[in-house]
Amino acid sequence: MAVLNLRPLAGGRILRGSQPFGLDAAATSAFLAEHGIQAIVDLRSELERSLVPWLINSDGSTDGTSSAGSAMPGVELVNNPLDPNAIAGSLHAVETPEDLGGLYLGWIKLRPEWVADALRPAARGKRTLVHCSLGKDRTGVVSAIALLAAGAAEDSIVEDYTATTLNLPTMLDIMAETWRLHVPSTPAAYFSPELMVLQSPEAAMRHFLAAFAEEFGDARSFLREAGLTAVEVQSLAP
Repeated sequence: MAVLNLRPLAGGRILRGSQPFGLDAAATSAFLAEHGIQAIVDLRSELERSLVPWLINSDGSTDGTSSAGSAMPGVELVNNPLDPNAIAGSLHAVETPEDLGGLYLGWIKLRPEWVADALRPAARGKRTLVHCSLGKDRTGVVSAIALLAAGAAEDSIVEDYTATTLNLPTMLDIMAETWRLHVPSTPAAYFSPELMVLQSPEAAMRHFLAAFAEEFGDARSFLREAGLTAVEVQSLAP
């Protein structure tokens, strides 16, 4: 198993991906070292983290020793949760791409600091993996704003978001298996690829970007208002 749906954002300081499907401690250590990851920003809820945890010690090591005695530097693990079922709107009410884009905007209107907290390690110079469960929605929102702050064009942001589409069938199968193992009562329909909320259509991201521009103006101002310093925001540019 692995971190799936993995790809770098502008400049390569940020990686986006899924949760660590099936990684034991050794595989976790190898993955982090291979990609030079210095920080992990985990956007999942407490329940999601309990089902598929990162096997990292509190000091960032993965081999049972302190980071000072480890073969690789300590990795900062930042739990920055956003539970889509608890914050804004209803996942079950998402029927169109525009609904999905509107849901994304609702998250950041209520929790702008959540985006700033997700990008802070990268803004302070750490090569950072940002992820949720599938690396699609919460990760997609954070990634889009990071790309906007870096000066990326709308088409590039949309292309990055829709790249998840090819990875979704495999990830949904693995997610369904994981939930059936830990929460047997979970209906199979919960992971149906027919659900709009489990898709990554171009129109959803274009709707979000248009609504974001109307609501907040530009991403750099948004991030400064959300809690990053001007220097941190500037450092997100490649």
